[in-house]
This record gives sequence, C-alpha cells and structure tokens, in this order.
Amino acid sequence: MGESRTGEPEASRLGKFSWAMFDWANQPYFTVVTTFIFAPYFTSFVASTPAQGQAYWGYTQAAAGILIALLSPVFGSIADAGGARKPWIVFFSIMCAVGAFALWWAVPGQQSGIIWILIAIVIGTIGVEFSLVFNNAMLPNLVPQSKMGRLSGFGWGLGYIGGLIALFIVLLGFSMPAEPLFGLDKATHEPDRITGPMAAVWLLVFIIPMLLFTPDTKPTGISKRVAIKQGLTSLASTLRTLGNYKNIVFFLIARMFYNDGILALIGFSGIYAAGLFGWETTQLGIFGILIIIFAIGGCFVGGWLDDKIGSKPTIVISVLGLSFASIGVLSISHGQVLFGLPAAMPVEGGGLFASPAEMVFMGFAFIMGLFFGPAQAASRTLIARLSPPDKVGEFFGLFALSGKATAFVAPLTIGIVTTATGQQRPAMIVIFILLLIGAALMSFVREPEH
Repeated sequence: MGESRTGEPEASRLGKFSWAMFDWANQPYFTVVTTFIFAPYFTSFVASTPAQGQAYWGYTQAAAGILIALLSPVFGSIADAGGARKPWIVFFSIMCAVGAFALWWAVPGQQSGIIWILIAIVIGTIGVEFSLVFNNAMLPNLVPQSKMGRLSGFGWGLGYIGGLIALFIVLLGFSMPAEPLFGLDKATHEPDRITGPMAAVWLLVFIIPMLLFTPDTKPTGISKRVAIKQGLTSLASTLRTLGNYKNIVFFLIARMFYNDGILALIGFSGIYAAGLFGWETTQLGIFGILIIIFAIGGCFVGGWLDDKIGSKPTIVISVLGLSFASIGVLSISHGQVLFGLPAAMPVEGGGLFASPAEMVFMGFAFIMGLFFGPAQAASRTLIARLSPPDKVGEFFGLFALSGKATAFVAPLTIGIVTTATGQQRPAMIVIFILLLIGAALMSFVREPEH
C-alpha cells in the first residue's frame, strides 16, 4: 500500500471498491430516468407532442445546468475548508431521490400540473450532479496518481453495469411481461413512471458501502459557518489568480465544450430514436442495454489506456470517436441514411431493429457506447492530476462548472430550434459542433507525467 496523491495512506481494496460503488448507485438515475426510459416516455406521452416534450426536456436540463454551474465551485470550496465530503454526498443524494420519486406522478397527456414534474426533474438532476462533485473530489485521497485512471475507469464501468441491471429490471420486470410486477398498469404507463422511484431507492441503498468503508477527508474541526466563510474566501482568491492555473483553465474550457456535446448526445439520442422510429419502452430498453454493454468494455479499456498513454490522449480519441458517431446519427432521417441513401423505416410486425434505417442508427450508437465512458472517466482523472492537493474540492467544483456553465446552451438551443422548426433532427448539429470544438481546444492542455 502506497500513499495517495494527497499524502494520505492508499485506501484499502474495500474502500476503493466502495467508492466506485457510488457510480453504481447513481447511474440508474441517468440510465433509466434521463436517457432510455423516462425521458423518451415524457417527451412522447406526457407532453402533447414529441417536439414539445423535447423542448420541455431541454429547458429542464438548461435550468438545472445553470444552477449547477453557479453553485458547484461554492460547495466544493466550502467542502475543502470543512474537510469531510460524505455529509454533502448524503444531503444531495436525498435531494436527488426526492426529485426522482416524484416522477411517479407524471401521467400520460398531463397538461395541468406539468410544471411540478419539470421542477422534480430539475431537483433530481441538481441533486445527483452535486453529489458527484463531492464523490469525485475523494478520488485523489484514495490512490497514487499513477493508479487514478484505472480506479476512475473502474468506477464508470461499474456504474454502467449498475445501469444495465436497472434496465433489465425495468424490461423484464415491468415492461415486457403481460402482467408486470407489483400489478403495474401498462395503460397508464406505470412501468415507465416507476423508473423514478426505482432510481431513488437504488441510489439511497447503494451509497451505503461508500459511507461505511471509504475513508473520507479528515474534518478540519471548524464550524460550518467558518467553513462557508473560508470556502468562499478561498474560491474568490482562486478566481482572482486563475492566471496561475492556466493549464487547468485550458482544460476546463475545452471540457466545457466537449462535455456539453457528450451530455446532449447521451440525453437526446434515445429521444431522437423514439421520435424517428416510434420506439416504445421495450425497444428503448433493449437499445440502452446494447449501448451500455459497449460502454462497459470502453470504460475498462479506457481506464487502462488512461494510465498507459495519459488522460489527454484518451480524451481526444474518445471525443473524436463521439464526433464521428454524432454526425452518423445526424445523417439519418425518415427513409434515408448517410445524408441521402434510401433506407426503409420500421414497419408494424417487423423484427427488433430489423429495418435498414434502424440498423445504421444502431451501428453509430455502438460507436457512441464505446467512447462515452472513457471520455468522462479520463476527464475526472485529469482534473484530479492537475488540481493542487489542498484545493481538490474547489477544482472539482470548477470542473462541474465547466461541465455545466455552458451545459444549458445545448439543451436550450435544441429546445429553441425544435420549437422553431417543429422537428427533432435539425438541432442535432449543435452536438457535433460542440464535440469538435472541445477536441480542438484540448491541444492547449499539458498533462503532467505520472
């Protein structure tokens, strides 16, 4: 056992595994709620039209992104001053669970009271994202710098496995059986709506190992009021002297663009497929399972690659791969693929993903799956390697800001363009542009040797 990057003793194997379990705990929220099941259900059945639903969803993600961008550095700085991260993780995990549980009341064709569903989506998203800030900030305390890539990649991979199992539960337990578990009513889409409460319970249960077995940063012993004051003072000082951290600033600006593109690609690919092909819960769930299987392999290989060749090359390769996949998805429209080649659309009674248009879409989706995890896991590793040990929480807060400061731009632009055109496809070009800009800006980043 060696020392972690912050000088603490390296965590035990159980401690490291339990830290990675937090990715397992939170991933179903992203997998079954914001990506493959609830989000497409919301856009297709809760809102009056898919285009209106996509616009609403874009606005919720924009609102959450703005709040996360403004407050993440503040909370990260306060946590650095106070030391311990776990109390913050518990608070924001409960907040996420409350928002997720409320999604049960998103009934089909809902117009009266839909604002409360939109608020619940914002609350859940803010909670899960803030909890990630503090969990990510624990990484440098657990392992030496040379092992951070593998642990980060392992966490992402474990998270995708958790998401995969959650999808299987939704499909095999709720969606596909003629009589779903717990007597859920398919006519009122209860198998889709149950994903919110399910993600809430999953999160609260599976954060327990991290709370019990993963070593936390030692409390500084100062009161919360003093920690808040010191944290805000430290953040103000860091912001005034950002010129001393130019390398980190270049990275955060690059990530601002490519992460915005990645989040939009993850969030809207299922929504786009549901609108284009008429996919329902079963097809979307199987689509998600296949994507995640590719993502799991990508995470474990990406974690090894991260420690082998470095975080920066791993990020650039992954973002370029996602750029290629996004333009491939963009090339598919009704009856056409690759910007003009005729391709038959699905017909009633046809096999699963059997139409030529669906096959091409799935091919590009598999490429997406391979590169989602490595891009995000290597980003987490790189900021951990670049951050000063006494400002880890603060810079992970700025890291969250870089992921959210412009994160509202893509959903907001997609919402506006979708509203203006009444179509889902034109707005997808935004994703491709953001990914390319982010990859180009990574050329200014210098990674320290490890």
